[in-house]
Amino acid sequence: MGMLPEDVAAHASLRSGRNTPALSVIVPCYDEQECLPVFMQRMTTAAEAAVGSDFEIILVNDGSRDGTWPCIVAMTERYCNVLGVNLSRNHGHQLAVTAGLSLAQGNEVMIIDADLQDPPELLAEMRDLLAQGYDVVYGRRRSRAHESQFKIVTAELFYRLLGRLAEVEIPADTGDFRLMSRRIANQLNAMPEHDRFLRGMVAWLGGRQTELLYDRDPRYAGQTGYSLAKMLRLAINGLIGFSVAPLNFAVLLALLGAAIGATVLVYALIAFFMGQVLPGWTSLAMMIVFFGTGQFVCLGIVGAYLGRTYMEVKQRPLFLIDEIATSRSQK
Repeated sequence: MGMLPEDVAAHASLRSGRNTPALSVIVPCYDEQECLPVFMQRMTTAAEAAVGSDFEIILVNDGSRDGTWPCIVAMTERYCNVLGVNLSRNHGHQLAVTAGLSLAQGNEVMIIDADLQDPPELLAEMRDLLAQGYDVVYGRRRSRAHESQFKIVTAELFYRLLGRLAEVEIPADTGDFRLMSRRIANQLNAMPEHDRFLRGMVAWLGGRQTELLYDRDPRYAGQTGYSLAKMLRLAINGLIGFSVAPLNFAVLLALLGAAIGATVLVYALIAFFMGQVLPGWTSLAMMIVFFGTGQFVCLGIVGAYLGRTYMEVKQRPLFLIDEIATSRSQK
């Protein structure tokens, strides 16, 4: 049986008797069976060097198809400060992180993937920057090892487009790898929208934010869970969620169509009164193609925004949790 976010809050309150940890590390996991043991070694070492034993690691299984969940359960038995969260199905990376955020209790909250492309060892540098008064320290990729040229180019084009269209400044060449203050994490938890683009939501919250440049490593093992379709969906969420420019484009397209239609009408009337014979076929075909295409584009844009509104109005839970695993020392 799944757990609603309200049940998650109740579960978190049961853990509130423990002292608040200095650090919470949220790790969304999708088919990461091969990466998890090595990730945990490196992440635990980095966390212990930074805050001693005063941390928690929240491993969120996002409907993995391999042995990720049994591996997470094994990690909760091996490490005393690990919380395992098993979602009811594959909700997607952004909601997996959201589930972890709802349970995190640390004064500082780190988001990092388990594939070791983002080095856990950067935690110390991130904490140093946070100690200088920043609310968010996000990792900005200086280079991407072993990533295809197609992915690099399309990502760069997306961030450039988003930078021009978004109503808030969203840092380019960044993912969700970041360290946040408790205040920012609380504010992020208070945002209930379904189609989430977390890096944009954090940017929207404002406060003092800074970057940490780093070189992104290749995946330690396995294949990425971000297919082209998922990347496109995330890109659409980013564009629609933080900009009304597509709607403005639809309005401009409609105005352009009206101007062309008025021009053709004036031309037709002048030709009629001057007794000229209009061939008609070419101009008619061009008008049908233009207006037909324009209408479909406008309907598609409006439909995308209407679909998001429909999903928000239904007020469904953002995620469902089947099981939460903790070490025996926490039970």
